[in-house]
Amino acid sequence: MPKLNNILEAIGNTPMVQLKRMMPEGAGEVYAKLEFMNPGGSIKDRMARYIIEDAERRGELKSGMIVENTSGNTGVGVAIVAAVKGYKAIFTIPDKMSDEKINLLKAFGAKVVVTKTNVPADSPESYYETAKRIHRENPGSFYLNQYHNPKNIEAHYNLTGPEIWKDMDGKIDYFVAGIGTGGTLSGAGKFLKEQDKNIKIVAVDPYGSVFYDFFKTGKPGKPEVYKVEGIGEDMITQAMDFSVVDDMLQVNDRDCFLTGRDLTTKEGIFAGGSSGAAVWGAIQVAKRVGPGKRIVVVLPDSGTRYLSKMFNETWMRDYGFLEEKPELGSVQRLLERKNGSEIISVGTSETVHNVISKMKKYDISQLPVLENGELVGLIRESDLLGMMVSGRYTPAQTIEGAIVRDYHIAAREMPISRLAELFSKSNADVVFAVDNRKLVGILTKIDLIDFLAGA
Repeated sequence: MPKLNNILEAIGNTPMVQLKRMMPEGAGEVYAKLEFMNPGGSIKDRMARYIIEDAERRGELKSGMIVENTSGNTGVGVAIVAAVKGYKAIFTIPDKMSDEKINLLKAFGAKVVVTKTNVPADSPESYYETAKRIHRENPGSFYLNQYHNPKNIEAHYNLTGPEIWKDMDGKIDYFVAGIGTGGTLSGAGKFLKEQDKNIKIVAVDPYGSVFYDFFKTGKPGKPEVYKVEGIGEDMITQAMDFSVVDDMLQVNDRDCFLTGRDLTTKEGIFAGGSSGAAVWGAIQVAKRVGPGKRIVVVLPDSGTRYLSKMFNETWMRDYGFLEEKPELGSVQRLLERKNGSEIISVGTSETVHNVISKMKKYDISQLPVLENGELVGLIRESDLLGMMVSGRYTPAQTIEGAIVRDYHIAAREMPISRLAELFSKSNADVVFAVDNRKLVGILTKIDLIDFLAGA
């Protein structure tokens, strides 16, 4: 091995390892790219070095200060580059992140500002907005802006993608990765598709993140708090290129953590929860496509940063992740139970009079609104009543302005346990079952109760 000038030259060229003991019989081959073997322990080292050195070439690091919002891993990558190059680093990080991540950033001499997790992305208290404020208060500082910086995608297009292609000798059928900023999936995915247009790109997104709903419906989902770190977001990022993605899977916290633990006990690979999420997704793909197909999955970071969480028995039990839960199946089972039920809907150009007539005829208080066969919203009896009483609407007007765009959806593969959570946490009266933006069913609380009573 050649001598290196500094630790930054050790970034990249990480191992590609085939998974064996975790794989179900008759599944495709899964190869894991071990990105936690970068010097900073995660794939973010690649992007951090690439963006900072690009900023140097552009003359954007005049004050010698770097500011960034991070879930921890980008911060470590930036902190390493800053230490080698003599820059000052300030990071904002959500309070849900592990103590290991926060202390690791401090170990490199960085300043860490811990912010609230459960606040909107545009709140002054969020870690995004706090980083922007610090950047504004320090003229000449460089804001990495990983979530919206096109150089994030470029880094993985130029570095990660070619390396994966070389590792696999160009023999890849599927590329699977979790989405955080979206840079890895977008950049590496774009490169791989340019080498072979038949390669399928599959994203994995945790429940509670906004990406899955946006991919399936064109509308961001309603963000909710989830436990897995490093993937998923509460906003749509500009470093995510959805045109590269062929399919997207949703994963729950429990599967993230248990699959991550299986990686350690069955494959000897000590990786974190986001790696568990990605491997879970890769295994779903491998089971679906069968023998003879090669699936590459990215393992973003190490398990060392989660010793107090997913690798801590007490923490796992406290949150119920080690409890055996009854297998209830997916929303598809519920839809099959309702097979034959007519879906009553209205179009965007229908009049208030027609909609009210339809509600009276079928004794329904709210209806899905379709446009060109795709779900675009919800119309509610209570809203129409309020608008007519106020004089804002007449029976002859169309319902366009009364359509509610904030509604809840469920894919066929959503676990029924997750659907139950959705009903209880959101106070939703109905959830629309969709398949690639097409409405395939309307689910109510009584539908779920009826199903569980007979399950």
